[in-house]
Amino acid sequence: MDSDSPSINLVIPCAGAGERAGKGMPKQYATIASKPMIAHTLNALVQVSCIQGICIVVSPGDLFIQAILVENGLSDNLKIKVIHKGGATRAQSVLAGLNYFKDQGALDESWILVHDAARCLIMPKSVEQLIQTCLSDPVGGLLACPVADTLKESHRGRVEGTIKRQGKWLAQTPQMFRLGMLMKAFDKAEEHNFDSFTDEASAIEALGHSPVLVEGVSSNFKITYPSDFELAQALIDHRTAKA
Repeated sequence: MDSDSPSINLVIPCAGAGERAGKGMPKQYATIASKPMIAHTLNALVQVSCIQGICIVVSPGDLFIQAILVENGLSDNLKIKVIHKGGATRAQSVLAGLNYFKDQGALDESWILVHDAARCLIMPKSVEQLIQTCLSDPVGGLLACPVADTLKESHRGRVEGTIKRQGKWLAQTPQMFRLGMLMKAFDKAEEHNFDSFTDEASAIEALGHSPVLVEGVSSNFKITYPSDFELAQALIDHRTAKA
């Protein structure tokens, strides 16, 4: 990358409890294919050479992350920085990561990617595709997949209507925007209650911008429920067998 080009950094909010996963611990630290979920996530992201820094935002009392980095050969990676400033919501943890890079000298035009720790099946080539698309875009964008299934709207456990799937996409991460725009979006989001914004793109949309959609792959799903662990295990085993 040219020395005059804006920097590219990445924030991983990693302070969630993950209670729906049913693992008795934060789900990002639960084991899949002999490694904690966050280790799979990091192993993919450190392969993206143009990402200069990775900030993992954990809760102030986190007791897991340092040992995981050591045990998985990641503690000496100079790209990775852990900060114990995670908040009660995903948005608060992301904001802590943005402030970290700003304090480190990142400029408003610098690029920030945000990726869910629980999307541990992310492929480096998908991240690279997102970056190459967004670098020339005035807003930025996100990985996403077109909806293939029929969508139903429910009320009290019964179908209330069918939603047209044409033009509908499932948002994924990473999501990539400039630091200055993200900070402005989060300032506005904080005024209107962080909880109403479930991802960075929705906060950017609230500013009146339209992020670009970069088609990803369905395997980049967010592990949420117990059955998701079995599917992730099978996919990782399949990738390992092919390697």
